[in-house]
Amino acid sequence: MSRITAIPIAEVPALQSIFEAAESMMGFVPNDGLIMAHQPHILKAFLGLVQAIYRPGKVDDGLKRLIGLVASSTAGCRYCQAHAANAARDQSVPIEKIRSVWAFENSSLFSEAEKAALRLAMKASMVPNETTDDDFDSLKQFYDDGQIIEMLSVISMYGFLNRWNATLDTDLEAVPADFMNEIK
Repeated sequence: MSRITAIPIAEVPALQSIFEAAESMMGFVPNDGLIMAHQPHILKAFLGLVQAIYRPGKVDDGLKRLIGLVASSTAGCRYCQAHAANAARDQSVPIEKIRSVWAFENSSLFSEAEKAALRLAMKASMVPNETTDDDFDSLKQFYDDGQIIEMLSVISMYGFLNRWNATLDTDLEAVPADFMNEIK
């Protein structure tokens, strides 16, 4: 059970549009947002960040979700792992690729460009950060600076979410929980 109680949507009518937007994007209302609703200004600011990061960009949306999955797996946040895996499926990433993402280095399912991006996600999510100049040299073979910033934005957003949800032990919603059971 979450360490802080999620606020029922009915109790925060001023935030209704935010939860409708989240449900439209994710297919369910996220419990971490309902907890964040204790401080509506933080919820509103965070939604702005999410929308900026997931707006159409140069980096494939499925790859962004796999980056979030690797970052969350590295950080050990099960809530965010489930959310990122479910979102990857929603972006038409093949289930076998989602299942194999943690073994990306030795998997033929991932291109060298994807491996470079996922390596950044893994190393940048470690504490202390383990990225090197060689990692960026590898990335720059496939991606421009703007794309690298897009990827790092996803990793950084998940850094916040990983700390938030792991600390609060946020209850996982049925949709991502069911998907995680499906891919085991």
